[in-house]
Amino acid sequence: MSGVLILGIIVVAVLVFVNRVRIKNRFFPDRHGNYTIDDQFNSDKREIEKEIDRLLSKMGKNGISDLSPKDRKRLDELSKM
Repeated sequence: MSGVLILGIIVVAVLVFVNRVRIKNRFFPDRHGNYTIDDQFNSDKREIEKEIDRLLSKMGKNGISDLSPKDRKRLDELSKM
C-alpha cells in the first residue's frame, strides 16, 4: 500500500513539474502586458485615441451640444495631450 502511495506522489510531482508554466499562468497571470517604455507609451496613446473617438462619435450630427459638460471637459483635456 505504501508503495502505491509513493508512486502516486511521484506521478503528481512529475505532472506538476511538466505543467508548471500552465499552472503559473492560471493562478498568477501576468497583469502587466507592456514590457518596455515604448510599449507603455504606445498603449497609453491608443487608449487616449479610443476615448477621443468615443467622445467624437457621441457628438453625432448635432455637434458639441450632444456632449455633457463632463464629456466636454474630458475632450478638452485629451485634446491638450
